[in-house]
Amino acid sequence: MFVMAQQLPQESAKAPDYSSYILTPSAPATPRINGPHIFGARPKADFLFRIPVSGQRPIQFSVKGLPRGLKCDANTGIISGKARRKGSYKVQITVSNDLGSDTRELRIEIGDRIALTPPMGWNSWNCHGNSVTQEHIIQAARTMEEKGLTNYGWTYVNIDDGWQGVRGGKYNAIQPNKKFPDMKALADSLHSHGLKLGIYSVPWTASYAGHIGSSCDSPDGSYWWVKEGLVDEFMKVDASKYDKGELHSFGKYSFAGADARQWADWGVDYLKYDWFLNDIWCLEDMQKALYTTGRDIVYSISNASRIALGPWLKNMANCWRSAGDITDSWASITSIAFDREASWAGFCTPSHWPDADMMVLGKVGGWNLEPHWTKLTPWEQYSHVTAWAILASPLLLGCDMSALDDFTLSLLCNNEVLDINQDPLGAMGVKNAFGSDKERLIYVKPLEDGTLAIALFNLKNEESKTGFCPRDLGLYGTQTVRDLWRQQDVGQVRDKERWEVKLPAHGCALYRISPGATEDRLEGKWWEIK
Repeated sequence: MFVMAQQLPQESAKAPDYSSYILTPSAPATPRINGPHIFGARPKADFLFRIPVSGQRPIQFSVKGLPRGLKCDANTGIISGKARRKGSYKVQITVSNDLGSDTRELRIEIGDRIALTPPMGWNSWNCHGNSVTQEHIIQAARTMEEKGLTNYGWTYVNIDDGWQGVRGGKYNAIQPNKKFPDMKALADSLHSHGLKLGIYSVPWTASYAGHIGSSCDSPDGSYWWVKEGLVDEFMKVDASKYDKGELHSFGKYSFAGADARQWADWGVDYLKYDWFLNDIWCLEDMQKALYTTGRDIVYSISNASRIALGPWLKNMANCWRSAGDITDSWASITSIAFDREASWAGFCTPSHWPDADMMVLGKVGGWNLEPHWTKLTPWEQYSHVTAWAILASPLLLGCDMSALDDFTLSLLCNNEVLDINQDPLGAMGVKNAFGSDKERLIYVKPLEDGTLAIALFNLKNEESKTGFCPRDLGLYGTQTVRDLWRQQDVGQVRDKERWEVKLPAHGCALYRISPGATEDRLEGKWWEIK
């Protein structure tokens, strides 16, 4: 059981009935290993990885070839401990239930890098905003497990702005306000289920919502607006008494080291560090603070980073936001995916991921709006997930986890689509010069096994036909086309032929092309190669 797992009240509003749009087949009852094929951790750091497996419970787990210092719980599939030595370890995982078994290799890299695939999880802001509580986090974690998201690699449960109280404790670090009575117990509870806890801060003196940040103008870490009582019961600046925007400034004294040590003691696994304009000094200040703790904490920068910072972000951050805050509109999705995010392709690599922002699926409403079902149409939601997958963006949900409907779950629990996002090669999909125009886009992503992911997007307001020619993508011979949303092979296409499909307004298709690029030796005249 999750600690403090009291049931929160449910809202009565029903989800729209999009059942006729569900394309993803139900998972088989036999066990199937899902999730990443690679996982990274630092030597002697706390290691935590929950093997994602769908299928009928109970399931038994068996693992061979683990690094020394790690162990796997046979009943939960949670791998934990501390790996002692650097190295690349090919681990064989076998899972079984009464109906069958499955085996797959997981490559564990013990070295200097973490987040070797884009992080997958949930963030509180687009649902709860500044009203987030410890009970909301527990509920999100519980739902992630009960609805089966953990069976597909969804791992992080992240607290956004709104948890901060005043400075104190062992390190004179930010302590939680009364909405979060026990951060250590919260982290321990999530870890016992193989989940991970994220937290939020800013390098300013005050956060966007009006809570204290990781810098201060006083060397003792006291904030004048707190002393003068300009805050509410949760230590947030009272807008009726003072304009919080005046406090969005860089303080004279950095408390990044103190805060990082406190987060490590609690067992935090992810930090969203949020400010604008991002600058190198603050980026490096917190990066050094996190690294010094010895704990593997994913370092995520927000928001709207600029290309000029690319070399520093790629060196120091695991994730960085490519644009401002997302909204549940088609204009926002297309602007972020095809303008802002796509420009970062040269900096995308394992452990360093341009972040297209939280996904606006299901029930949202954190932007000071009333909770509502996403304004995206079903096909716009398919395009949203397809774009985030092929662009190798972190996948962070922003919805009300207590209101997950079958259609939204079908978008989030398609193992073949998630495999494109989690591919170990870590390449970002890029726009293909052949065939794309302003309203019909073709994105191509090379995969580690030589196959190719191809996403077709129709930005038009009406149905439109689009397609691709394998030869234009550098492929030859006959290629098998697999529809990843429907999880079925839908045909074959020769290299000089054109594959075409009709896409609905704002719709998409996502394919895996195999064998893709091969190492076969070519013979004869190049124009006769078949």
